[in-house]
Amino acid sequence: MQIKPILAALRRHRLATLLIAVEIALACAVLCNACFLVARRWTMIEINSGVDESSLAVLTVNGFEPNQAADVNARMLAGLQAIPGMQSATLISEVPFGPQTGAAGISHDAESFKNLIGVVDFVLAGPGTYKALGLKLIEGRLPQPDDYRPATSFAPEDAQVLVTRALAEHAWPGESPLGKDFWCDKMHFRVMGVVDHFARAQPSQYNMQQGEWTVFTPVVPGGSLAGTYLLRATPQDVQRALQAARAAVPKIAPDVVLDQDNSKTLGDLRASYFKTDRIMIGLLLGVVVLMLGVTALGIVGLTSFWVAQRRKQIGIRRAIGATRGDILRYFQTENFLIVTFGIALGMLLAFVLNAVLMKFYELPHLPLYYLPLGALALWGLGQLAVLGPALRAAAVPPVVATRSV
Repeated sequence: MQIKPILAALRRHRLATLLIAVEIALACAVLCNACFLVARRWTMIEINSGVDESSLAVLTVNGFEPNQAADVNARMLAGLQAIPGMQSATLISEVPFGPQTGAAGISHDAESFKNLIGVVDFVLAGPGTYKALGLKLIEGRLPQPDDYRPATSFAPEDAQVLVTRALAEHAWPGESPLGKDFWCDKMHFRVMGVVDHFARAQPSQYNMQQGEWTVFTPVVPGGSLAGTYLLRATPQDVQRALQAARAAVPKIAPDVVLDQDNSKTLGDLRASYFKTDRIMIGLLLGVVVLMLGVTALGIVGLTSFWVAQRRKQIGIRRAIGATRGDILRYFQTENFLIVTFGIALGMLLAFVLNAVLMKFYELPHLPLYYLPLGALALWGLGQLAVLGPALRAAAVPPVVATRSV
């Protein structure tokens, strides 16, 4: 296929060629960035919480004085554990996808943040909570009765804790975290074990790795650990057990207030937490489909116009020996050149758009592999869009040339 005649024809239609190339460039920039955003949001939606979500629910009460915490905990735990079908009821300060209650910065140095590790979620948990959550221990040991310490303020002054694999790899890369010390202000912590996954309460506020920077802290019930109860039942019974627990609260502890919004199964908490992200993914995919549809219609319209305009020229080429395949390949090559020019311009626009998004949102750089993927998609779209008009052009009979003489 001779490229020079095609380029010469395009030069005679500079404005139309430039407009369709710009449209393809915009489509390329939007496609790459929208797919990048969709992939990031979808990855976060699918984050592994590390807990047995299908069997867990959380029930939260408030409205009681701190000095009533021990009494309220005792009455609530006794009443909740008596509900038919309830496998366990334990105390926890926060659960994945629920309200965040204990985020703080930690450091390798005592009483200093010069060697900061990062901001982590401290999850305070009473006896039995580790087993109820279904966490997977991959290194070290589980909390023993002596590991549970009172927390009169934020957390115990000195505690043996479990950390997630993600936090351990960040804080002590290439080393075993067991026995390692870290501090949060004056509070000292020592790692006794590592769990595979444990998502923090609000993971989408952080990047994928930071979404699992969690410290599981054994705490004696009371003080900072009161009012939030982790319920466990079989997956078939967990919804019914939660409803029974909600209904039983006025009888168990009439002096507390049930937090309706934060008393749900963990499955419902996850669905509610990521509802906005799912809506955003739908909107982004809608924009991508609309942009690609408009681009395809533009290519079809322009090619159809050129086919009608060149009907006599096509007839002459057929009369002097050009086959249908030659005509078809001519328009496909012409489209490929226009789309390639648009893609080259679109790659530059994609980085500009990504820089704008990075300025207003906490986004990383657009990975380079999105560019060839976007280019392949637009080349395929261009060839599909041009196929109909090109086939009509190839069907023009040679007699058209003689009729026009």
